[in-house]
Formats: sequence, structure tokens, C-alpha cells
Amino acid sequence: MLAFDIGGSHLKAAIVDRAGKLLSARQRIPTPPNCTPTKLLHGMQALTGQLGPYDKIAIAFPGYVRDGVVRTAPNLGTKSWAKYPLASAVEKLFGKPTRLLNDADVQGLAVITGRGLELVCTLGTGFGTAWFRDGELMPHMEFAHIMLHGHKDIDAFIGDKVRRKIGNKKWNKRIQKIIANLEMVMNYDHLYLGGGNAERVTFALPDNVSVVANEAGLEGGAFVWFPRKPK
Repeated sequence: MLAFDIGGSHLKAAIVDRAGKLLSARQRIPTPPNCTPTKLLHGMQALTGQLGPYDKIAIAFPGYVRDGVVRTAPNLGTKSWAKYPLASAVEKLFGKPTRLLNDADVQGLAVITGRGLELVCTLGTGFGTAWFRDGELMPHMEFAHIMLHGHKDIDAFIGDKVRRKIGNKKWNKRIQKIIANLEMVMNYDHLYLGGGNAERVTFALPDNVSVVANEAGLEGGAFVWFPRKPK
């Protein structure tokens, strides 16, 4: 199966098996600036040139999606994504059945245990979240755009742009605040931190918080098509 992980900074792809194991080297290119649907499709084509055969496609996308259609893509720099049928466009381009989910949802499918309330947060260009109850993916909510004091949303408070501006030390303090708020509001059993900036977290995490590998954004593509059996 071909898995795509679409990010605000990079596009990634790999062939994975039904268990989420990577069967190819991960391919990675920069995300085009002001990435329109046409630019993204060209980039996805470029990624697959070095990859082997596949029969299905899974896409992890950085925005709100429903029924194969993109509703929002705030970190791709263009409004042309509103109501864009990405799943059907990719299916037509590659000639393979395609499924589309939010990127945090896909990463979560790769790392959760399937027990209790599990929250997955991605720290990348922006902030993504996925919510699971006993392994079941709950309806997606864009926590990143909840407004904070000072008329900033969470994306603007801890996204990569502000991290580069304020430095990692201050950024880590902000991540601590967000974790404390999420625990109070969500009462999760476990929180997983993923995405490219998760490795920049330097403070000691609570026992019920852990950092997961960025490759989970590709590995989870397997479980978009082949859900794990409850444990």
C-alpha cells in the first residue's frame, strides 16, 4: 500500500504493509510554497518515482477533511483547498482506490494501544489532534484553532513559525502549558506527541505522555485500510 504524509513543510511517501511496516525507503521533498491542489498532485507524483508496486493509497492531510473532501488547509498557504475532492483526484491520477484522513488521525492509528481515552497531538508546522476511545477514532475536532487570550489560536501560540521566533526554550514552556490544559479538559489516559517538532521537547514528560516517531504518519496509513482488531 502507498502511504502519503502531507505536511506544511514536507511531503513524504512510502510503501507499507498491512501491519504498518515500511517496505521501502521513505521519500521526502519540500512542500511547494503556496501549495495549491495542482502543486500537491505534482509533488505526489514526483515522490512515487522510486517506489515499488502498490494496490491502495492512504493520505494523511494537514487540515479538516470529511468524506474524501478537504474543508480546510491552513498551513498550505492557499484558500483553494476549500471543498477540494482530494481523494477522488488522487484516485483518478494514480488509478488506485484512495482514502483521505487528517494527518493526526492517521498518526494516531499507528501509535494508540486501543485502551481507554487516548489523545494524539502533532507538533509540526501547525498543531494537530486526534481523539480515540478504546481504539475508535472520534469525530475530528480542530483544537488548533481554539482562540486563546490575546486573540491567538493554539496554532499561532505553538506552531513552528512562532517557535523559530521565540526560540526552543520559550516554546517548550508553552508546550507545557498546552499539555496541562489538555489534561484538564480532555482527561485522557495517555497523550502521544508526534510530528517533526516533538523531538524538540526537552522537559520531563508526565508518565502518561510520550513522544512517538514521525514515521507514524506513514505507518498509520495501513490502518486507514486495515483497522486493527480490538485487543
